[in-house]
Amino acid sequence: MRIILSPAKKMRIDEEAPGLSAPSLLEKTAVLEKYLRALSFDEAKALWKCSDKLVQENLKRIEVMDLHQRLTAALFAYDGLVFQHIGANIMTQGALDYLNDHLRILSGFYGVLKPSDGITPYRLEMQNKGAFNDTHSLYDFWEDTLYKQVIDDDHLIINLASKEYAKCITNYLQDGDKLIEIVFGEMKNGKLITKATKAKMARGEMVRYMALNQITDINLLKEFQEIGFVYNEDLSTDTKYVFTC
Repeated sequence: MRIILSPAKKMRIDEEAPGLSAPSLLEKTAVLEKYLRALSFDEAKALWKCSDKLVQENLKRIEVMDLHQRLTAALFAYDGLVFQHIGANIMTQGALDYLNDHLRILSGFYGVLKPSDGITPYRLEMQNKGAFNDTHSLYDFWEDTLYKQVIDDDHLIINLASKEYAKCITNYLQDGDKLIEIVFGEMKNGKLITKATKAKMARGEMVRYMALNQITDINLLKEFQEIGFVYNEDLSTDTKYVFTC
């Protein structure tokens, strides 16, 4: 079983959590690094679609980027809401080992990451458009590579990633594969509404729940009850588990 998760824009260096393994697709990452190093200020701004200040900060980051030195384990390097709610810094070693076996973080820059893989801060989202090695998007650049890295002998994927990242997997699913989408929302005027902030928090809590309980039986996902969310049987299907609050 694999759990897929999106990365976070906010990143940090944590020298107390060094990478213990190397990303499996570093050769392709090096191609993207070369592309980023060649960008002008205007090209970088068009790619990242962010403020001048952030463009300048990230161009400076690229200047000193090293794919092999001062690396932080991916699970600790990302610092967005999802990862804050995973709470890796207060997990047991057994829970961390579970995540290293089952969790895969999808990345526009690194492709696929295990939690223990050492990475450096970067800015490159899967939906960013550019001429990446004669392709027009990162989806074309990576093609089915992420799917091949994620799928295992169980052919079962728990999807906690955003649509932008999940389609790197869903577009290549084969007969015999099963993907269960996890949805967090609330009912409003008879419609299921997803609020981004609370959904991100819940995704992190779900990863934490699975790690602490060493979940391998998908039916046990339905017992998740955190930050007000509970399993909604009426809205769920065999391939979509809906949790409402």
